[in-house]
Amino acid sequence: MYLSRFLSLHALWVTVSSVMQHYPSVWGHYDVCKTQIYTEEGKVWDYMACQPEARDMIKYVKVTLDPPDITCGDPPETFCAMGNPYMCNNECDASTQELAHPPELMFDLEGRHPSTFWQSTTWKDYPKPLHVNITLSWNKTIELTDNIVITFESARPDQMILEKSLDYGRTWQPYQYYATDCLDAFHMDPKSVKDLSQHTVLEIICTEEYSTGYMTNSKIIHFEIKDRFAFFAGPRLHNMASLYGQLDTTKKLRDFFTITDLRLRLLRPATGEIYVDEQHLARYFYAISDIRVYGRCKCNLHATSCKEENKKLFCECEHNTTGPDCGKCKKNYQGQPWSPGSYLPIPKGTANICIPSISSIGIAPKLALSTVSSVQVANHKRENVCDNELLHCQNGGTCINNVRCQCPPAYTGILCEKLKCERDPGGCNQNSAQRAVSHGPLLLLTALLGVTGLFIF
Repeated sequence: MYLSRFLSLHALWVTVSSVMQHYPSVWGHYDVCKTQIYTEEGKVWDYMACQPEARDMIKYVKVTLDPPDITCGDPPETFCAMGNPYMCNNECDASTQELAHPPELMFDLEGRHPSTFWQSTTWKDYPKPLHVNITLSWNKTIELTDNIVITFESARPDQMILEKSLDYGRTWQPYQYYATDCLDAFHMDPKSVKDLSQHTVLEIICTEEYSTGYMTNSKIIHFEIKDRFAFFAGPRLHNMASLYGQLDTTKKLRDFFTITDLRLRLLRPATGEIYVDEQHLARYFYAISDIRVYGRCKCNLHATSCKEENKKLFCECEHNTTGPDCGKCKKNYQGQPWSPGSYLPIPKGTANICIPSISSIGIAPKLALSTVSSVQVANHKRENVCDNELLHCQNGGTCINNVRCQCPPAYTGILCEKLKCERDPGGCNQNSAQRAVSHGPLLLLTALLGVTGLFIF
């Protein structure tokens, strides 16, 4: 009996596991920046690429409406149902909480019944266009990880543009056009994401998929992130290594999924007909009940945590990096140019950490014991252990074929960064350290003369 139960549970586990494998996390883990390992040199840090966990970014958004007075309720006004222009028993009044529809209701937890929503004024000034810009700002670079979803309480607009900014709203680029008639509205042939491919994934399209008809179950507009990921990772996002490789090597692709701001440009409300009914303009308005944006703080694969302080998001940078996006090396850690981390090779990626400046470790070699390890150096530049440009052998060492440093007698380590006397039971005394430092320049000169001699002969 126990065996049959065990086999049943095992079969259930196998089934659940196989199902879960079809829906992996879109961006993988990369949730650890470093771990301690043991080598011949003792305990050292092993660094790897890392990134914050994806989350609902709407929690941190700032919303701006243009024109500022476009929200209904001041003065109070009555609006009608789209399907029945004579059903005009709805009122918007900014001075009454139960009847107000301010912008923050686009992002609340839908606690009120019926569903809460923001609403614009009605199209009472027709034929003047009813244009509304809704700008979502984070004051932080965000990497999108899931579809952008906009739920309308009214019918979906006849014409709308979703735009993005990468420079905090200074410039804007279209993300996608939406219309009941793309050719008439934007002079573009209608397409859907399914019409794209790996080679055309960055194409800006106009879709009619989300703008036709008025039905209670047809109020949602998507901007499809996962469908675009699927061109590289497969329909069920199984082949994440392929997506990671493309994101690493194609800057335009990674920038496509990166934003600082989003903007909804509502250009024409739903009319439900070819012509606008000028006798019942209270039927026409915009109303949005929910906006969902999922992503993570962009930290250039140098942080696992992104925190909010004074209503501003910032990365808690690792790998000796600093800046809002971990986009530069810390002071005294500029031994090599800053570089973003890399997703590859799977599963740890490459940390590309900032290493100490030569000036900060050449005079005090002991500092290198805790800041430069063989794992750290190899992880930063896997193809070369040393060279004559960035990975200099220190303290008079000579780089041999880019694979090892030939160190002076008093030094050891991958880059000759350590005093040998530090391994002695008594440690280094002041005289031994001074002798090593004073011999360094002489040994370097001897090494250079030796290399010159090789070229002469």
